[in-house]
Amino acid sequence: MADDDVETITVSIETDADADEVELPSGLVDVLAEQGQSPAEVVGDITLLSFASRAHHLVHHGEGDNPELEAIEAETMELFEERFGVTFGEATGHQH
Repeated sequence: MADDDVETITVSIETDADADEVELPSGLVDVLAEQGQSPAEVVGDITLLSFASRAHHLVHHGEGDNPELEAIEAETMELFEERFGVTFGEATGHQH
């Protein structure tokens, strides 16, 4: 299958100030979906997972203490647990 034969899906991202789009292979979105999840939900889940992972890395594997970043990471982890019903550590097996 040639690269141009792969179907894609465009996901729009909007904030109060601007917007962007990302194009993803629709087959990958389908593979990552849990039963009954819409493409938007899949991308939302992966977005929050990615942000939580980055926040965790910055706070726990970065250099130095940063109270503001620690507060941001704590809020991100609360949002993660609200969305997924488990802690980031439980979901990833990576706990400190």
